[in-house]
Amino acid sequence: MEKEKKIRIPLWIYPSVEEKIQKNFEVDNCKSPSEFIEKAILFYCGYLASEEYRQYLPNVLVSTMQGSLDSFEDRMATLLFKIAVELSMMLHVTAAANEIDEDTLTRLRGLCVEEVKRLRGSVRLDDAVRFQNGE
Repeated sequence: MEKEKKIRIPLWIYPSVEEKIQKNFEVDNCKSPSEFIEKAILFYCGYLASEEYRQYLPNVLVSTMQGSLDSFEDRMATLLFKIAVELSMMLHVTAAANEIDEDTLTRLRGLCVEEVKRLRGSVRLDDAVRFQNGE
C-alpha cells in the first residue's frame, strides 16, 4: 500500500462524527484526521472480511481484556501477599500474648468460618469486639 499514490475522495459526514474524529485522531497517534479515517476503514474492512466476523471483535476484545486481567492479577497477587504477611505477623503477636488451648482454637475457627460465610467476607473488628463482650 505504501507504493500506491493516495487519492482524494469526497466525504460527507455529520458534524458530530467530524467532532469525534478531531477529538480522537491524535489520541490514536495519527498525523491527520485523514489517517485516522483510513485506519478506521481498514479496521472495519478487516472486521467484515474475516471468515467468522462474529468472532473478529470478540478476539480483539479478548486479547485486550487478557492484557488488562494479567496486569490486574499481578497487582492482586502482590497485594494479597502483603496482606498475608501482615496477618501472619498479627497472628504471631496474638499467639505470643495469649494462652489459647486447642479446644478453644478449634471452636473459634469453626465460629469464624461460619461468620465469614454468613457475612460473605465482610468481617469487621467492631462486630468481633461486640461479640466478645457479649453484646
